[in-house]
Amino acid sequence: MYRLVLLAFVSSILSLQPSLAALPPAVTVTNIRRVFHNGEHNAFTDLVRFKGQLYLCFRSCPDGHMVFNTASTIILRSADEGATWQQVHRFSVKDRDTRDPHFLVFNEQLFVYTGTWWSGPGKIEPKEYDMNKMLGFAVSSADGTTWSEPAMLEGTFGHYIWRAATLGGKAYLCGRRKPGFDITAKGEGEKVQSLMLESDDGLVWKKRAYFTETAGDETAFLFENDGSLLAIGRHGGGKEAFLIRSKPPFIEWDRKSLDRAVGGPLVAKWGKHVLVGGRHTTKEKGAKTSLCWLVGEQLHEFAELPSGGDNSYPGFIELSPTKGLISWYSSHEKDEAGKTITAIYMAELNLSH
Repeated sequence: MYRLVLLAFVSSILSLQPSLAALPPAVTVTNIRRVFHNGEHNAFTDLVRFKGQLYLCFRSCPDGHMVFNTASTIILRSADEGATWQQVHRFSVKDRDTRDPHFLVFNEQLFVYTGTWWSGPGKIEPKEYDMNKMLGFAVSSADGTTWSEPAMLEGTFGHYIWRAATLGGKAYLCGRRKPGFDITAKGEGEKVQSLMLESDDGLVWKKRAYFTETAGDETAFLFENDGSLLAIGRHGGGKEAFLIRSKPPFIEWDRKSLDRAVGGPLVAKWGKHVLVGGRHTTKEKGAKTSLCWLVGEQLHEFAELPSGGDNSYPGFIELSPTKGLISWYSSHEKDEAGKTITAIYMAELNLSH
């Protein structure tokens, strides 16, 4: 009898091993530093590795966060795993605000995509922001040094484009738009659709599928080895975030609510674990850039980065199986005159088991 009980106990412990092994590791955050500030509003970061070097991109604008034709996208490069950075390119688009730049390595080219608001030759008021006039643009490079002129992305007019990913020789891009390109309301409302756009060359896009019919917003794609899709989507009303899954041919979509809103979401694979980052807002602390592990259908926060006010939109790159680099922007610091600055920050993430 006692032998049977002991065997049952041992069996139950062994059965727990896979789940215990799947638990994410502890993380320490080190080497926190400001990597860029030029006196302008600097925001919306992304990171990528391309041909052995690291690249960082973000928007910079002397007039601030809102829509201005003075905005541009800055691209920095590091040859020493993020210790130092040098600017390799800066571009803008006439009469448009280049916002939310993101990288994509595709067809041996490094692309930087930006969703642009039309602003015209001068400042426009928020009531005049028109989502139907949005248009995606991209610059690309084969070596990270010589860059193309900004190219209009066919099939993106009236779409606010965001993060992209690749699968099986095709590129996929998050784009959102008003249903029927409704012209009665300005800006973005809760009645916004999120679409998966598809491209063979990274420049010409077509609709592949809808994945959020209402309250669509910024969505980060992550393709698994089997071709299935895992995505983290921001709720258009700012109330929550969605865990979204689908499999080729991306006809059926499973969407579940997460326990928090995630502004400017990031999703990345680090070894066997899934990293999720973005803005988490609470009454006690306000808006903070938060990092979590996704375990099953639950987010487990492991770090709150130094941040406040206008912040978030992280980028991530794995440096080794136990070390990663995270970028984000924030307005929690002031300059020597006591004026709030909005700058680009970076830190190292270190795994311990």
